[in-house]
Amino acid sequence: MIYPKIPLAQSIIEICLAKGVNNIVISPGSRNAPLTIGFANNPNFTCYSIADERCAAFFATGMAQQLKKPVAVVCTSGSALLNYYPAVAEAFYSQIPLIVISADRPHDKIDIGDGQTIRQENVYANHILYNANLLEDASAENDNKINQAINISITQKGPVHINAPFEEPLYETITELSIQAPVFSTIVEEPEVQEDLTPYVTKWNAAKKKLVLVGVNDPGTIDKAVIEILANDPSVVVMTETPANLHHKNFLGSIDTIITPFTHEDFEAWRPDILLTFGGMVVSKRVKAWLRKYSPQEHWHIDELRAYDTFGALTKHFTTDANIFLKNFLPQTEPVQSDYNQAAQELKAYRQVKHDEYLSKIPFSDFKAFEIILPALPHNSMLQISNSASIRYAQLFEMRDDIEVFCNRGTSGIDGSTSTAVGAAVGSQKETVLITGDISFLYDSNALWNNYIPKDFKIIIINNGGGGIFRILPGHSENAVFNTYFETAHNLTAEHLAKMYGFGYQSASNENDVKTALSSFMERSGQPKILEIFTPMSENDAVLLQYFKSLA
Repeated sequence: MIYPKIPLAQSIIEICLAKGVNNIVISPGSRNAPLTIGFANNPNFTCYSIADERCAAFFATGMAQQLKKPVAVVCTSGSALLNYYPAVAEAFYSQIPLIVISADRPHDKIDIGDGQTIRQENVYANHILYNANLLEDASAENDNKINQAINISITQKGPVHINAPFEEPLYETITELSIQAPVFSTIVEEPEVQEDLTPYVTKWNAAKKKLVLVGVNDPGTIDKAVIEILANDPSVVVMTETPANLHHKNFLGSIDTIITPFTHEDFEAWRPDILLTFGGMVVSKRVKAWLRKYSPQEHWHIDELRAYDTFGALTKHFTTDANIFLKNFLPQTEPVQSDYNQAAQELKAYRQVKHDEYLSKIPFSDFKAFEIILPALPHNSMLQISNSASIRYAQLFEMRDDIEVFCNRGTSGIDGSTSTAVGAAVGSQKETVLITGDISFLYDSNALWNNYIPKDFKIIIINNGGGGIFRILPGHSENAVFNTYFETAHNLTAEHLAKMYGFGYQSASNENDVKTALSSFMERSGQPKILEIFTPMSENDAVLLQYFKSLA
């Protein structure tokens, strides 16, 4: 076995191994050479080399998203670790275990004019769960900091930072460890304290209007028995977002379609007595606006770690797993006579008729493209969706229950959508489709610059010639300032990028072409593929805005 000669590097590597951190994404550099040598030469680690640090960190985030265990990302000193920051912030807000290991100059080299040197300690201070600022020499103190960082990443589900100063020479190796491998006990899960739910059961049973709102949620986490209880209680309405991965014919899966046409009287009539939420961030701006203005009497949130007061009405945080809570809580409750759920089912059916009627007569557009794409997704596949317009269009359709849906909703940025999708595909080994906009794809095109893209990975780009989302936001006006600085209009395509990175490439620019292309595009072919769908920039916003008017 080959080991780095520097004892501190040995300690980091051995503790990662002992704690089960086996997937290492390495951004090539020199100062991190001791770590690279140690990780890459040890068969117990699976290492990935990704040159672009921003892409590397989002790739690692995608892997950790799927593996549900920490993935480490390793970089050299200087500005390299600053390029990890967008993914660190995403991991922080999406509760994804990510371990950043940055190589640093020794402390006496900081701020004296040495090259590739910045103030690295605590650089992620506002979006990190723990900073392990190490000393140059191996020590028990360093070992404890490394161990604590990994433990916190696991138990608190988020990013941690290990900053390791190395002095030259950096490339020397030895064949035996010069340190005694640290031994740390495994993490013992503390038994959950069972809270007396009687007061909350009493409130639940007295309420005639209970709204359950589910944000970003991992597939398969809620028992079917729980789903059935919620779906069949006359006093309960369940609204789910597309990344909630929760399905039942009685659930309302397209929130904006349901509530956008509401009048003041409708919003008031639908105001819940109790709002029960679980899962991560909520996409729909409309549901947030509704529940902030028409506040529920009670807002209960279920999450093991955090409870954001998204609606300004939070009254209770149940610090436990949602499925565990609901399995315990719901059997203690009783169905309440109410017309809340019946009214929801009638409205859902009415809106679906209006939805279908409208789609049957609209011209080819972003909206029409999503109507065609989503039913064509491969069975039992994973769908990664980029932010901005893509996730909002997807929210207007019912998603099949065999599709697992993910989107970077922690910070809702477009910056790493493709890299995250690639990492997720590698981590899950499921057939994966990414639906993305043209700006998001171009912004993160270095995501394709690696050797790990699965052969069945597919990207569908909705190319409307710019940031189409800005056309449906307040303030849109057709002028040079808007086109240049907001919409960022362009005439670029992905064709040459596809060729450069070895992707198959297809394009379509009308409804028939999309249908024809999808039939072959979704087939397995032993090559990653890109399908670029060109839609009319000038018509998309009008089609979408008229949709919401047609629903009433």
